[in-house]
Amino acid sequence: MAKGYWIVRVDIRDMEQYKRYIAANAEPFRKHGARFLVRGGRYETMEGTSRERNAVIEFPSYQAAVDCWRSPEYQAALALREPVSTADLVIVEGYDGPQPG
Repeated sequence: MAKGYWIVRVDIRDMEQYKRYIAANAEPFRKHGARFLVRGGRYETMEGTSRERNAVIEFPSYQAAVDCWRSPEYQAALALREPVSTADLVIVEGYDGPQPG
């Protein structure tokens, strides 16, 4: 079964308030098996637009990634994030097929 991923780009207007979101998202992430692959860190925008912070979060499956976002626990955390940030978030299914050789 292919894994699921959140690809998130965010601009934060109030880091102190954003920390409340970080604390609140820990439980739904744990519950749904989330694992951070990217969390902040250096980046270069090679094409298109960017935001100041990036994250890639891996889940055991695509459905787990969707279920986490839809969960009441995550929706409560999201209510803390929305007033203090602007984000782009997509949920994608991983790829387990052939790779360039």
